[in-house]
Amino acid sequence: MEPKNIIEIKNKKAEYQYYLLDDYTAGLVLTGTEIKSIRDGRVNLTDSYCAFIGNELYVKQMHISEYRFGSYLNHAAKRDRKLLLTRRELRKLQNKLKERGFTIVPTLLFVDSRGYAKLNISLARGKKFFDKRETIKAKDTRRDMERQLR
Repeated sequence: MEPKNIIEIKNKKAEYQYYLLDDYTAGLVLTGTEIKSIRDGRVNLTDSYCAFIGNELYVKQMHISEYRFGSYLNHAAKRDRKLLLTRRELRKLQNKLKERGFTIVPTLLFVDSRGYAKLNISLARGKKFFDKRETIKAKDTRRDMERQLR
């Protein structure tokens, strides 16, 4: 049974600002009004990042808008949300973060076939200014070639 509407929210800035090295899929610990807002597509991943608090990984600054039919039980829009990964994956990410220049950024939020919200995160290294210019140049040439083929 496929869901009627597929929810996929991408972080478009992540690919531009970072080299994405390793990808992981993590579950999210959410409240009821948060999952309802995600199913409405009212999420912004632009400025979000992941950080360790103790030995647990949290996503910070991910904006999930308040549910419009929520009452006094509505959630805070930018609260820290716990990510669910295996212990081995958490240890591997924690060791990589100790190296200089690495960070963890969310790249895609989606709802799987069972109705659970999942977050694709990537271990990333920041790009320099000239690398960003090369990315723009490659994107423009790809777009021009597609126009010529039409």
